[in-house]
Amino acid sequence: MSEVVKHVKKAPDAPAPAPAPSHKHPSLVKRLLFSDVLLFRSNAHRIAYIGVMAALCIAVNTFEIKFADVQFSFSLFTAILSGVVLGPLPGACAVFIGDLFGYLLNSAGLYYYWWVALSLMLMSVIAGLTMRLPLRFKGSLFLKLALITVLTFTLCTVLVNSLGMYYIGNTMFVSQNLIDAINARFQGVWTFWNYVFCRLFVLGQFYNSILNYLLAFLAIPLLNAVKPLKLGL
Repeated sequence: MSEVVKHVKKAPDAPAPAPAPSHKHPSLVKRLLFSDVLLFRSNAHRIAYIGVMAALCIAVNTFEIKFADVQFSFSLFTAILSGVVLGPLPGACAVFIGDLFGYLLNSAGLYYYWWVALSLMLMSVIAGLTMRLPLRFKGSLFLKLALITVLTFTLCTVLVNSLGMYYIGNTMFVSQNLIDAINARFQGVWTFWNYVFCRLFVLGQFYNSILNYLLAFLAIPLLNAVKPLKLGL
C-alpha cells in the first residue's frame, strides 16, 4: 500500500490548460499611428489594406471632371478616407503611393508636384489623428469630421498646397486663366494672398474642396455603420 501511495505521489502533475490567446496591449504610439482596423493586424494584412486604399487613390488621381475653369477630383476625399480607415501612418503611405502612380499614369507631360502629395499626406495624417481623439458621444463623429475639415482646408489647401503652387509651381507653368484673374481683380499685382483668392474662388479649388468634404460627411458615417468593417468611430 505504501508503495502505491509513493507511486501516486511521484506521478507528474497534469499539464495546465493553455491560456486563451489574447492581444498584447498596444503602445500609445501604435494606437496613434494605426486605426482600429489595423491595430491588431499582422504586417501582411496592413500591407494588403494599404494596397487596396492606394489602388483607390490611383483610380481617383487618374479621373478628373472639368466644368468651365473648375477642375473637380476626389483626391481630397480619398486622402481623408485613407487616414480614417487605416490611421495616420498607413494612410499617408497609401496616399503617397496613389499620388505617385496616379501621376505616372496621367502626367499629361507636366512636372510632378511633390508638394501636392505632401499636402494630401498631411491631410491623411490629420484625419487619422483626429479620429483617435477620445470623444465618444452622440454626434462626436460629425464633430471630428468638422474639425478635420477646418484643419485640412487651412493647413493643407490654403497653406501647404498654395505655398507650393505659388513659389514653385508657378515657376514651372502658369495657366492663362490664372494670369487673367490676377490682372482683372488685382491689376496684375502678384502676391501670395491674391494668388490664394484666385486659386480658391476663380479657378474653383474652394468648390472642389466643398464637394470632397460633403462626400466625406456622407460616406464615412455610412462606412462606420457597416459592422464587418469594424471602424470603431
